[in-house]
Amino acid sequence: MAYAADTVPPPPPQGSDILNGQVNLNSQSTTLNTNILNVSGDVSGQAVTGGNVLSVVTMQNANVTNNQYVSGVVVSSKVNADIQNVGGGASLVSQAICNSADVSTDPTTTNVYSNQECDAKDPSAQMNANLKNIGGDVSLATTAVANTFSEDSNAANAAVQNYQVNKAGTFATSNTTITNAGGDVSVSATAIGNNAQIVHYSTTP
Repeated sequence: MAYAADTVPPPPPQGSDILNGQVNLNSQSTTLNTNILNVSGDVSGQAVTGGNVLSVVTMQNANVTNNQYVSGVVVSSKVNADIQNVGGGASLVSQAICNSADVSTDPTTTNVYSNQECDAKDPSAQMNANLKNIGGDVSLATTAVANTFSEDSNAANAAVQNYQVNKAGTFATSNTTITNAGGDVSVSATAIGNNAQIVHYSTTP
């Protein structure tokens, strides 16, 4: 006569199922107006606008599904700055992004599906800055991006599907005057429709 031995069911698989759906049908606008005079240290300021933003960080197996959509709206940022007599450095940022997603995983297996559509009137970023007598470095960055996606993982099995559609005009404008800077000067204006960066680390010694 045979008897069935008691069995213990295996534990459920450990991991994360992440479903993100973002729809933006309203305008976002940020304006920074600043006048700064006679500062002994550093000066920094930023105007940042985003339609849809996702950030995912996991330390386990993950299935990530991301859908982001912006329609018919304004996504804009503007910096108006007059800065004089600063002992340290000066840093200003104007940034407008329609859809942004960042996924970072540290598992054995990961699957990522991302779909982004920017159907806004714009993303637009503008910088109007007058800087005078700055003791240190000067950094002025103006960035407008419709869709941006980044993913990094050291998973042995990592499947990524990324889809990006941009139907919006993308504008970055920088109007700057800089006089008497004691350090390095960096001024940039960047407009990007679709941007993707995928980094997979080797799991072999």
